[in-house]
Amino acid sequence: MAISKYMGKRKTTGGLRKKQRKKKKRDFGSDFIPVRIGEQRKKLIRGLSNNNKQRLLQVDKANVFDISTGKAQVTKILHVKENPANIHFVRMGIITKGAVIETELGLAKVVSRPGQHGIVNAVKIEEKK
Repeated sequence: MAISKYMGKRKTTGGLRKKQRKKKKRDFGSDFIPVRIGEQRKKLIRGLSNNNKQRLLQVDKANVFDISTGKAQVTKILHVKENPANIHFVRMGIITKGAVIETELGLAKVVSRPGQHGIVNAVKIEEKK
């Protein structure tokens, strides 16, 4: 069954809500697809008005930007260090926006949305001592 962002049939009080219009294609959403560490795999999804989204399924490299030098490098992702979205994502190795990943350059915080943008962009952060 499709995931709809359209309001439900009933109000919070339990009464029936008056139907304003039919469900439209723009009201439908999609399931969360976790981005894991592995050999890079992408999935193309058609959006509205013929736009395309790239969904990452697996990724092994990230664009890491170093603020001190002002340069970006493509580096290998070793593993997920912490993830504020869900504590279990660290154990499962799932990358989301805001996750702290360990790369060959050191720790980096993910600033892109891998499931929406199809790429992992990160900013290098200082390690806590």
